[in-house]
Amino acid sequence: MHADLQEAFRAVAAAEMDPLRRFARSLTRDSHRADDLVQGALERMYVVWARTHSVTDPGAYLRSIVVRLAISESRRPWRREYSTDILPERPYQPGAPGTQVDLTRALATLTVKQRAVVVLRYLEDRPIAEVAEVMRVGEGTVKRYCADAVAKLRRVLGDDFLDDRADEPTRRSGAPSVSSPSGGNR
Repeated sequence: MHADLQEAFRAVAAAEMDPLRRFARSLTRDSHRADDLVQGALERMYVVWARTHSVTDPGAYLRSIVVRLAISESRRPWRREYSTDILPERPYQPGAPGTQVDLTRALATLTVKQRAVVVLRYLEDRPIAEVAEVMRVGEGTVKRYCADAVAKLRRVLGDDFLDDRADEPTRRSGAPSVSSPSGGNR
């Protein structure tokens, strides 16, 4: 590879390293595995850099590689365990008094594809078209993954946590809202 292409690759890798690592950590919940995914993505991009050095958004290209690698690894049965640095003092018991909402545990219940869509759409605030491009699926598929993921998160976290209507102000007339559990005026 020519020196100018190598220098261009180094610049792209340096610029995209931190955002790519955050993205990979959001997908995997494991910093070591995330680093492996980032390294694998950079290796794959380097191999084809002579052909792909002119892509308009190398960050999106790298994210799509990370997503594909994460999906591929999730199919391997020996990757089902996740290591942690600190053991919990007491076991997690859903619904126990004093239990706090843990978004990380809730995201862990999603499939890798659903988690990727949630991270790209809601944490990185990317439009549906860009998420579809990164994941190499149709926009309708992205919308479906979003709907399924949010539905599952609602079941895991409880309706009150994700309910958009919980923050609605009460009506001035005092009449019950349509979503009132007492039946109200429909």
